[in-house]
Amino acid sequence: MAIKAKAPTIPITEIEQSAFCQTDNKLNSKTLEEEFSSGVRWQKIPIRYLKMKPDELDMRIKDSKAALGSKMVILGHHYQRDEVIKYADYRGDSFKLSQFAASQPDSEFIVFCGVHFMAETADILSSHHQKVILPNLTAGCSMADMAHVDDVLDCWDDLQEVGLSSNSVVPITYMNSTAGIKALCGRNNGIVCTSTNAAGTFEWALNRSDKILFLPDQHLGRNTALKLGIDVNDMIVWDPFKPLGGHSEETIQKSKIILWKGHCSVHTRFTVDQIERARIEYPDVHVVVHPECTKEVVE
Repeated sequence: MAIKAKAPTIPITEIEQSAFCQTDNKLNSKTLEEEFSSGVRWQKIPIRYLKMKPDELDMRIKDSKAALGSKMVILGHHYQRDEVIKYADYRGDSFKLSQFAASQPDSEFIVFCGVHFMAETADILSSHHQKVILPNLTAGCSMADMAHVDDVLDCWDDLQEVGLSSNSVVPITYMNSTAGIKALCGRNNGIVCTSTNAAGTFEWALNRSDKILFLPDQHLGRNTALKLGIDVNDMIVWDPFKPLGGHSEETIQKSKIILWKGHCSVHTRFTVDQIERARIEYPDVHVVVHPECTKEVVE
């Protein structure tokens, strides 16, 4: 069996996210030329747009929206700032927005103000005559960027080579993943989940097989498995940059949940110390935690 080792890489989105999450100040709109100077990635756009003032861009967006009318629908993810979200015809999370896009057959153009995997999902669910437009083609999700489809295919091949057939391990991918990984799961009797129905998909999978390969967020996978009473010792983390994910064949065979080594660069910034300090300062506070956070924070 050939074993491949790779040099680890840090997704650009991981670096960008950590920079953008460090300010408590209001993010005022600037010219695109000024915004681009912060180092964010963007595809090439006509030079005439670069020096336009925010109010001029506002007017052009309004005029274009009025001219296209029902031929265009603008979807705005909850993460977008006020200057963008105000133009959205519909707001929500990535999957809800994609479902909405699919329910608008008369709209020829679907403008998705989000990241790449969201636009891919909308493209999958919408009709052939519809065109999905992502304003920034380089807008990525750090978590999705941590699971390249070639690395996941290598992982799947390794699992087969150590004796795990497609009947003994079910691949599950979180919605926050590329279309290529969603397709891999579909081809191998797997499924795509959201954070809301993750527990249900785990139960569905374990009724059909002995193991789960969960992509790409290890924390959502771990927290979901713990919620179902699965022991943490029955879980392993697959590092795509190490031979066999960093494990022996025996360890892989004994595991129940195989977690891809990925995470959300925003949700993992929350700490137990932050929660403890909040409880001291606000004794009546109710803490709401997303399962993409670490196990310690969720607990």
